[in-house]
Amino acid sequence: MEKIRIFLREFGWPRVIIFLFLLSLFIVAPFVDVSIGASLKDLINRFGMNSLMVLALVPMIQAGCGLNFGLSLGIIGGLLGSTLAMQTGAQGAMGFTLAIIFSVFFSSIIGWAYGIMLNRVKGEEMTIALYIGFAAVMFMSIMWILLPYSSANMVWAYAGRGLRTTISLEGFWDKILSTHLVIKIQKFEFPLMLILFVSICFALMKLFMHTKTGTAITAVGSNPEFARASGINIERARTISTIVSTATGGVGILLYQQSFGFIQLYQAPLFMPFPAVAAILIGGASVNKASILNVIIGTLLFQGVLTMTPSVINSILQTDMSEVIRIVLSNGMILYALTRKTQVTR
Repeated sequence: MEKIRIFLREFGWPRVIIFLFLLSLFIVAPFVDVSIGASLKDLINRFGMNSLMVLALVPMIQAGCGLNFGLSLGIIGGLLGSTLAMQTGAQGAMGFTLAIIFSVFFSSIIGWAYGIMLNRVKGEEMTIALYIGFAAVMFMSIMWILLPYSSANMVWAYAGRGLRTTISLEGFWDKILSTHLVIKIQKFEFPLMLILFVSICFALMKLFMHTKTGTAITAVGSNPEFARASGINIERARTISTIVSTATGGVGILLYQQSFGFIQLYQAPLFMPFPAVAAILIGGASVNKASILNVIIGTLLFQGVLTMTPSVINSILQTDMSEVIRIVLSNGMILYALTRKTQVTR
């Protein structure tokens, strides 16, 4: 019993409750005519399309910059990259690869400026990041109209300029990862190419965090005074972590786009950091410690609840409560992490 209590204390009651809730949804599903195979398919796809945006939070958390509520900046970089790739007319794998290159380029530049700004507000990073993200989204809402895009697939037809609110990826890289190398078992489909791409990104992040630079980033987040005494440039380490975080978020939105089949601009990125933050906290991360395992567990639990809740609850109550549960879950877990005194260790 003592081992169970220790496990529950370390794992955290919120995660236990969410896991049990998700498990109960899967148990109830067959009795309300909800397909387990189709639900698992949706869960895996949601995991693939959202996991990189959750992964993007790891470097900044490890560097002591807190939860990256400014993830919208990376998403904006990804939107710039994808729209520019569409402007060139590149399609298929070439278009998607070009979008990744452009996204990493723009996101890295944005992340560099973002990192310099955060270095000036140490101790208030999360609050400042939130406002920076909001301001950037509103600024880009103006720029999407003013930037000189001319592709007929993107601009408003009646004006001939200004990007549409929603841009279809059909004919470009729509579901280029989600529908290739799919393993089918009755109603269950496993998107092997999508999960392989995500796994490679996870491996690259893990390798980076174990390099000399990654170790310096972790040291800065764990003990800034010791890191400074060891000769580590704290500002440089924090800036690099911000660049990596922002660039990863830029690639993450590309996975999100190709899974849905369209690009959403203007105010669409405004609240996207919140589900990512909630997911990594559900996975066991704290405001200054996070790991790849936290990303995987948190994304699966969070997306599992969002996948199963609409179908199961709607079948039982004949009403849609998914949005209510999403809001309660996201904000509740963020509040839990910001108010607790203990830190989650890896």
